[in-house]
Amino acid sequence: MYDRSEAAAANDPFWSAIRAELGYGPETLTRTDDPWPLWQSGDLLLAQTCGLPYRVRLHGQVQLVGTPDYGLNGCAPGYYRSIFIARDPDATLASLADHCFAYNEPLSQSGWAAPALHMAKQGLGFAALLQSGAHRASALAVAEGRADFAALDALSWQLIQTYDDFAADLHQIAATVPTPGLPLITALGNDPARLRAAIIVAIDRLDPQTRDILHLRGLVEIPARDYLAMPTPPPPDA
Repeated sequence: MYDRSEAAAANDPFWSAIRAELGYGPETLTRTDDPWPLWQSGDLLLAQTCGLPYRVRLHGQVQLVGTPDYGLNGCAPGYYRSIFIARDPDATLASLADHCFAYNEPLSQSGWAAPALHMAKQGLGFAALLQSGAHRASALAVAEGRADFAALDALSWQLIQTYDDFAADLHQIAATVPTPGLPLITALGNDPARLRAAIIVAIDRLDPQTRDILHLRGLVEIPARDYLAMPTPPPPDA
């Protein structure tokens, strides 16, 4: 889910290390296919999804393997949060509620569900919405003035700040409470414990530079009930 072009050279050896520990699996990662058929395939060995797709559509069709810990500030291991960003460093959510909000897609925990619930708890809503298709695209829409604010998952925001020059025009103005992070999943017929063990060993064997590029700190087990307990707001078109 965080496989930007700048990280691909680090994700490839990470997968190779997992595959070597497992003793089987495809030689290369699948990067260009639609994720939904992959997530729901009976042949799925390993993929990363988002908490919202897991709880509303994938639960019961896949098994949880574990959740990567990215060492995010203010979050327990394996958890993340949404960061609200805007061009004006002095803006508040209340001052932006009558403006345009960019979100990546309706089935995004960090791009839609968490910020929508955060706004609703403050008695705020969105006057206008722009669906961007990706966290980076949401940030770019704000930087270019096509939207006034957006919510990005914390790691995506870190990556944008690292790799995208336009991030210099953006500022964090608020953050949601942490929620369970993006889990790794496998098909029902596989052994999640074996995959989990292989991933833990692979993370430990990565060189420090590769781990830092991927922001990987470890793998934790977050039970399905914690994902399913998260509330789901109405979709944007409602």
